[in-house]
Amino acid sequence: MKIKKFTYLSVAMVIALTFTGCDGNSSLGNMLSKPDSTSQSNVASSVKSSLSSSVTTENSSIPVANTSTSTKTAESKQVVSSSSIIVEPVSKPSAVTSVESEKPSGEKTVSQINALKKAKSYLNFQAFSHDGLVEQLEFEGFSHEDAVYGADNCGADWNEQAVKKAKSYLEFQSFSREGLIEQLEFEKFTHEQAVYGVDNSNLDSSSQAVQKAKSYLSFQAFSHKGLVEQLEFEGFSHEDAVAAVDNCGADWNEQAAKKAKSYLDFQSFSRQGLIEQLEFEGFTSSQAEYGVNAVGL
Repeated sequence: MKIKKFTYLSVAMVIALTFTGCDGNSSLGNMLSKPDSTSQSNVASSVKSSLSSSVTTENSSIPVANTSTSTKTAESKQVVSSSSIIVEPVSKPSAVTSVESEKPSGEKTVSQINALKKAKSYLNFQAFSHDGLVEQLEFEGFSHEDAVYGADNCGADWNEQAVKKAKSYLEFQSFSREGLIEQLEFEKFTHEQAVYGVDNSNLDSSSQAVQKAKSYLSFQAFSHKGLVEQLEFEGFSHEDAVAAVDNCGADWNEQAAKKAKSYLDFQSFSRQGLIEQLEFEGFTSSQAEYGVNAVGL
């Protein structure tokens, strides 16, 4: 302990002489004259402080006096660096997920692929308009967007689809030109597509009128005049309607008898009242009388 005290005092003397010159003797004498524990502690503190200041002044680049601060700074930097390392993996998966969820434009979804397949399968055995095919796919449970995608990308020529649809109707039913155009428009073909379809379906209006007249007479009785009016209502021209009725092979007296019987099946008539009713239907007076006589009135 004495050696340590002497060492501290010696160093203190050197420092005091260095900073105060000769004038520092009185101060040094005062410190030496009171060798109690308190003075020794103060001297030691002064020496440590002076040494620290001296070293720092001479070489400021060496962090001696602020060792604890430097350590904390280093630790702080290390923590920040570590936290950035920890955060970085968290941000990467979100970026990857975003890339996976955003499919490149032009890439088909599974639903679109299925809608397209279904659209093509329908067109293999039946003709559709664009909007008619969309409706059919929606009926199958596809969303409107997927159904539109299927119809848009199925490769169909909608004019040709109109031709096929027109021909398919003519295979089992008779139509006037106007009547068939209206039917195709009902199937959601555009007016232009419908006209193209009918004009390229090999439709013969006059023969269609004859077939339509015969089809009406197969389940209902008509007068000559009444059947002409019915064909005109179906869209046939007056000329085609008259020609068809003239050539349908009907016996108008027999038609009057059938019509009279059909009225009596659900309603009561006097002889004169039934004659007037048949005349109202377009039968001539002689045809009407024949019909009423045929049913026993």
